[in-house]
Amino acid sequence: MGGFRGGFGGFGGGNQMQNLMKQAQKMQEEMQKAQAELDETEVSGVAGGGLVKITMTAKKVVRAVEINPDAVDDDITMLEDLILAALNDGYAKADAVSEEKLGRFGGLGL
Repeated sequence: MGGFRGGFGGFGGGNQMQNLMKQAQKMQEEMQKAQAELDETEVSGVAGGGLVKITMTAKKVVRAVEINPDAVDDDITMLEDLILAALNDGYAKADAVSEEKLGRFGGLGL
């Protein structure tokens, strides 16, 4: 008679499960820390050789918009284009920082 050996059928029992839970908890804590860092990390999107600069967090919350007086003239369309370009530049930089800090988590919890 073979009988049951206890544990999880030879998979290391509760000890292995506890280690797995500890690893998962540690990963969750590291991910929360990385996400908090994104709130504090700032990037700047720039367009027109610095005529427009937009500062935002790595979570894409805009904190400041700077427009050089030379960018303000009668050509509103050009200014609008510069603002859009600066925003897109900032978003791309925010995505890069986010990928750098959170990419190792493989999209978990995002």
